[in-house]
Amino acid sequence: MNRLPLNGLIVLEFSQYLSGPSAGLRLADLGARVIKIERPKGGDPCRQLPVKNLWVGNDSLNFHAINRNKESFTADLKNKEDLELVKKLMRKADVVIHNFRPGVIEKLGLAYKDVKAINEKIIYAEITGFGRRGPWAQRPGQDLLVQSLSGLAYTTGNGGDAPVPFGLSVVDSICGNHLVQAVLGALVRRQKKGIGAYIELSLLESAIGIQFELFTTLFQKTEGIRRSRVNNGNPLLGAPYGIYKTADYYLSLAMMDLHQLAAALDSAALKTYSREEVFQKRDEIKSLIAEKLKKCTTAYWMNRLRQQGLWAAEIYNWKDLTNAGGYKVLQMEQSLGTEHGTVITTRCPIVLNGKKLVSSKAAPALGAQREAIIKQLIAD
Repeated sequence: MNRLPLNGLIVLEFSQYLSGPSAGLRLADLGARVIKIERPKGGDPCRQLPVKNLWVGNDSLNFHAINRNKESFTADLKNKEDLELVKKLMRKADVVIHNFRPGVIEKLGLAYKDVKAINEKIIYAEITGFGRRGPWAQRPGQDLLVQSLSGLAYTTGNGGDAPVPFGLSVVDSICGNHLVQAVLGALVRRQKKGIGAYIELSLLESAIGIQFELFTTLFQKTEGIRRSRVNNGNPLLGAPYGIYKTADYYLSLAMMDLHQLAAALDSAALKTYSREEVFQKRDEIKSLIAEKLKKCTTAYWMNRLRQQGLWAAEIYNWKDLTNAGGYKVLQMEQSLGTEHGTVITTRCPIVLNGKKLVSSKAAPALGAQREAIIKQLIAD
C-alpha cells in the first residue's frame, strides 16, 4: 500500500519489553516511521528475552515479533552529546512513547514539559505500571504482576481453584492498544486545533478497564463475583457457558437457551430448569451437561448442536488452527527477511480499503539506522 494513514509521521519509541513496543508496532503498521531509542549496550532488554529459547542472530525471536517495521537509534541518555542528538530528533518527531517507571524520564530531562519546550505540538504518551502516584507507583510494571493485583487471575479457572493467569501478556497488549487509540485521537485533535497532548496510561488502569463488566457488577452487588465451580468460562455468565470434555476431546458452549440445549443433548433433566436457574443453579446445571457430553465425541455433539443453531465450537490448539480453512482464508502470516534467514510472523490484523497491512521489514539490529537518522533528521 503506497499511502498508509500515518505516512510521514515520526514516532520516537523509548520503550522496552511489550506494552510500549506493541503500540509502536501498530503505529508502524499504519505507516508511521517508528524509531526505537535504545541504549548502546544491550538495547531493549526484550532483545535478550527468548521465547522457548529461540533466537535470530543475537536477538530473541520474541523481539522480532514485536519490533518489526521499526528503526533503531542508539543513544546514551546520560551522555550530553547523545542527549542533545535525541532532543534534535524530538524537534522533528510527532509522537513520543515511553514506559519508564515514574521519576526516570524526569531525571533524564525528557519529561513532557521538557519535550513540549522543544516541540510545542508533540504528542507525548507514557505507560507506567500503576500510575505516577500512590503506594504502588514504584512497583515493577510487569504483566503477570498486574494480572495478579487487578483481579484478572480470578476470571479464569474454576471457583475454589487457585487463581489462573492468562497464558499471554494480555495487559501489556491491551495497554498498547489503548495508547494507540489515545495517540490517534490526539493526532485528529492536533490536525484540527494545532495543539499537542500529554497522554498517561498505566497497566493497572488498562487491566481494570477491560474488566468493565466485572467491576460494574461488583459495584452493584455486595456479595461479590464468583466463578463457576465447574467448567467456568466467564464468572458473570450462567450455565452452560464454558468448556467441556467430550468422549475424545473438548468443546465450548456459549450463551444459549437451556431448553434448546436439552433438545440437542436429548436430556430430560435439563428441561426441568427455568431461565432464572441458569444463574441460581449454575454449577448443578453445568455438572449435568458435563456428564452428558462425556458420553459421545466432539464431532457427534457439534453436529447436534449445529442442528439446533446453538453457539458452540470445537477446541483447537495453535497447530489445529493453522491447518483450518477458517484460518487460511485470513492470510495472517507474513515473512520477514533478516540477515540470519526468514522469520514467519503474524501480520497486522487490520484490513484497510481492502488491503492487508503487511511488511517484510524485519526488526532492526541495535543502532542499525543511527548514522542514517543523523544525516536525514539531525544534521540539517
